[in-house]
Amino acid sequence: MEPTTRPIAMTTYHAGSATTTGVKTAPLESGDRLTRPEFERRYRASTVKKAELIEGVVYVASPLRFQQHAEPHSRIHGWVWTYQVMTPGLRLGIEPTVRLDLDNEPQPDIVLLVDEVAGGQARLSSDGYLEGTPELVIEIAASSAAIDLGDKKQAYRRNGVPEYLVWQVYENRLDWFYLVDGDYQLLPVDADGIIRSATFPGLWLAETALLQGNMAQVLAVLQTGLQSPEHQQFGMDLSSFSP
Repeated sequence: MEPTTRPIAMTTYHAGSATTTGVKTAPLESGDRLTRPEFERRYRASTVKKAELIEGVVYVASPLRFQQHAEPHSRIHGWVWTYQVMTPGLRLGIEPTVRLDLDNEPQPDIVLLVDEVAGGQARLSSDGYLEGTPELVIEIAASSAAIDLGDKKQAYRRNGVPEYLVWQVYENRLDWFYLVDGDYQLLPVDADGIIRSATFPGLWLAETALLQGNMAQVLAVLQTGLQSPEHQQFGMDLSSFSP
């Protein structure tokens, strides 16, 4: 039976739940099948720190372990943050709510996007959420069995997210997909072990160094990408949109 989406009549109030007179919002739980407006209403009313709507199904995040999520997250964020601050016209966010379509409202670990005024695909809504498709989405996944490589990947593909990077921590593996003719393909790793973004010129990643925690090498390779002619041209192209 589908879970009800109607408010439940109550005579008392409970902490952590948004209420009106005599009405309590139903809790937000993994497995709920909800419309996006109902998902947002329950999310606002809950004490849940992270929840996503993927293909119409709610996923509430479990507590995050340091080595399996927090530390990898900080490393890859440091890499992409360095790129963003050296590239005008880009915006970077951590765990934003993204309104992809009526059945999908993910909260990815990191997004890198071209500013709307510079021709980017995503925009800020009047209530402060991202709408549309960021140019790069990054997820830290526990393993290849995670939703990040299943329904969420398909939702990103269908909505035209150009690049999608998934770090599978337990397998110590990184997959960086890019969209070709409506389907995701893996970006190639060159002979030097470097992956180069197809969307963001100069965004170079030393894959093995990242997986081994050698951030000095990761940033050194990125600096080489930032000094490349293609990145210099990309920066000038983006700057031309500035007021």
